[in-house]
Amino acid sequence: MAARFTGRPVTGERRLSGTLAEVTLDDGRTVMVKRGDGDGAAQAEAAGLRWLADAGTVRVPAVHGHDGQWLVTDRVAIGRPDAAAAHRFGRDLAALHATGAPAFGAAPPGGPRDAYIGLAPMRNVTGPDWPRWYAEHRVLPYLRRAVDDGTLRSTEAPVIERACERLPELAGPAEPPSRLHGDLWNGNVLWGADGHAWLIDPAAHGGHRETDLAMLHLFGCPHLDRILDGYQEAAPLAPGWTDRIGLHQLFPLLVHAVLFGRGYAEQALAAAGSLPRTR
Repeated sequence: MAARFTGRPVTGERRLSGTLAEVTLDDGRTVMVKRGDGDGAAQAEAAGLRWLADAGTVRVPAVHGHDGQWLVTDRVAIGRPDAAAAHRFGRDLAALHATGAPAFGAAPPGGPRDAYIGLAPMRNVTGPDWPRWYAEHRVLPYLRRAVDDGTLRSTEAPVIERACERLPELAGPAEPPSRLHGDLWNGNVLWGADGHAWLIDPAAHGGHRETDLAMLHLFGCPHLDRILDGYQEAAPLAPGWTDRIGLHQLFPLLVHAVLFGRGYAEQALAAAGSLPRTR
């Protein structure tokens, strides 16, 4: 695959996992060769990387090519996280979000409607307003699957269903669709040797910018305070955004409940139960 998409002979290969390898080309460059985990996964990831790159803000590895199963991208030379890089990343992430999307749920150009977030299917269906779209196409599908799988009990589901019903009053001021990475946990932020943060493995789509930030909070990130400082300097968040973190975490928590089990279902229930009461 690497030779096919780069046009260069391969001189070496190092397997990192069953689905990922570093491949050395005859000109000394190293590229990543990744096997998609489902139909359309490689296409979705390639389209997402290109859409993020087109914004000219946060750094992402270049895509050399893909087919129905394989994706070939540049390799990011890894360095160490530092406060200056984190601050710059926050400003760049704000700029990425500000480039926008055609609608909530919009797929990247050339990306499939049926995409993925990690190993879980994620359908890109558009909607005109964020609260309704988020409930219908991001939270409730994974809630239903978690109940069907027995990961979350049917008697517990109303806690999250009530949170979805309250979304219009909890969502904060209306904002236009942002261009999201969509799976912005710490593992998808690479701290490059060039002093910049790089993003990999997107589940890119049009959404609410606070969702990306909520995912950074969910699993932690080095120098998160500096990331937020940079973000707020470039594009201040609406008042009360910290009260909405749990709301935006319902989506990734339920995805993780579907993929990894009961512990994440309990976290989703706790997040729904901790949402602010209306006055």
